[in-house]
Amino acid sequence: ALREELLLSPLPTGDVAATFQFRTRWDADLQRGAVSHYRLFPKALGRLVAALGVRELHLALTQGFWRTRYWGQPPLQAPAGAELWVWFQPTVTDVDKAWKELSNILSGIFCASLNFIDSTNTVIPTASFKPLGLANGTDHHLLRYAVLPREVVCTENLTPWKKLLPCGSKAGLAVLLKAERLFHSSYHSQAVHIRPICRDASCLAVSWELRQTLTVVFDFFSSGQGKKDWSLFKMFSRTLTDTCPLASQSKVYVDISPKNKEKELLEVSPPPTSVHEAIVQGDKKTYAVYDLLSPSLFNTSRSLNVQLKWKRPQDSSEMPIPTLHAQRYVGGYGLQTGQICTLIYNTHPYRAFPVILLETVPWYLRLYVHTLTIITKGKENKPSYIHYQPAQDRRRPHLLEMLIQLPANSVTKITIQFERALLKWTEYPPDPNHGFYVGSSVLSALVPSVTAMKDMDVEQSPLFTSLFPSSDGSSYFVRLYTEPLLVNLPTPDFSMPYNVICLTCTVVAVCYGSFYNLLTRTFHVEEPSRGGLAKRLANVIRKFRGVPPL
Repeated sequence: ALREELLLSPLPTGDVAATFQFRTRWDADLQRGAVSHYRLFPKALGRLVAALGVRELHLALTQGFWRTRYWGQPPLQAPAGAELWVWFQPTVTDVDKAWKELSNILSGIFCASLNFIDSTNTVIPTASFKPLGLANGTDHHLLRYAVLPREVVCTENLTPWKKLLPCGSKAGLAVLLKAERLFHSSYHSQAVHIRPICRDASCLAVSWELRQTLTVVFDFFSSGQGKKDWSLFKMFSRTLTDTCPLASQSKVYVDISPKNKEKELLEVSPPPTSVHEAIVQGDKKTYAVYDLLSPSLFNTSRSLNVQLKWKRPQDSSEMPIPTLHAQRYVGGYGLQTGQICTLIYNTHPYRAFPVILLETVPWYLRLYVHTLTIITKGKENKPSYIHYQPAQDRRRPHLLEMLIQLPANSVTKITIQFERALLKWTEYPPDPNHGFYVGSSVLSALVPSVTAMKDMDVEQSPLFTSLFPSSDGSSYFVRLYTEPLLVNLPTPDFSMPYNVICLTCTVVAVCYGSFYNLLTRTFHVEEPSRGGLAKRLANVIRKFRGVPPL
């Protein structure tokens, strides 16, 4: 079965976030290897899961950074660049070999540089990245996680992603996926999630779920509109004309929740087919729903162009502050030492909660773990769990995981000092003065909910509420990523080899040429010639005149 949906969320800054989700559920057992008929599920991914013993696969390709402080909590966040984390089956004997083969195959499928994933940027987390689907056990040795923060995402990655959809980009919501508009945005993230889920309530059989998600944030200033009024045509330069015939559900959700106790600020047209209320990330939300499979939707007009209009200007003081957000930066001066600073904010007025922090630092930044300090409200905050795996030069990165308690209404500052290593001159990239990227920190937490959440049927609830399993109604799971860091390393003057080569070649050419000329030249003594006919005639005439001969 195929379900597709589009969520339009006006952001507090006036921008608009559009989140596409395409969910393919397949009632088949891929691990047995007996599946030969693929209908909606992509065969390339299905055979990949069966051949390499993959239990869960999560791949995200992102351009830009989601600004949690100003945009709020995203439905799905990913770090800048490429992120890949995979759980393998317990039957896999050589996990590292399967991981290397998997990254190479995905690199070819999605036309990305995932083949650069190796032991120098792969870690094995112990507390973060628990399975999102069915899991018999959580042996973390079966988990691999890697990030390529330098990866650039463009149309060559979007095209194979769209080809995995059952209808491609020919019908349904995928018609709106026009590359020219999607990449003219502030933030763009596309992801693929594969996981096993329960087939029914009894959970006696297993189904496989493929989620293809795409999140894009449109900036009304960069779009040249200058207004905060939006429509599907203004965002995507296209409108919805028909549905995907293979989809069992196709809906468009528009977030029309009031930002405060007053009436809603948004006005949508045409009138929605229904209104849906749900508790999303601890807040009560109201959505206008357009059901594309409803026969009355396309009767009045041949296309659907959802329009959003603001009833009154939005006040900047009304911007809500998310309960959990973080930022990270590099401190220090010079090109020898420095420090990584991470600030974690808990803005909940009276609830404290723990958070798991995952730091992955490349080997060429040598961390001094004895300088690790965690300060909250002027006092030292000791982590209740800490796991550190030191790096090995040119073999593996640093891995630091901590469980930190965040008091209510507090800011926690985490600092650790490092020393920059001097690389071999062949290890520098073509633009060494641009700097070296350090992957984002990962925050995983169960954030207390403002509103009590009810247990919902996963098959009936919207897709954007059902990726992360909810433990209870009092809290919700959040995974946040900080900014990637750009660190300058001591860089040699790469023009000096050129100067040395030119000078050396000049000296060698002059000296060697002179010596070779002297050693190989042969000298001959020429006899004086008696002269030619003209000379003899001249001497005869001079003799008659009494003049000495020539």
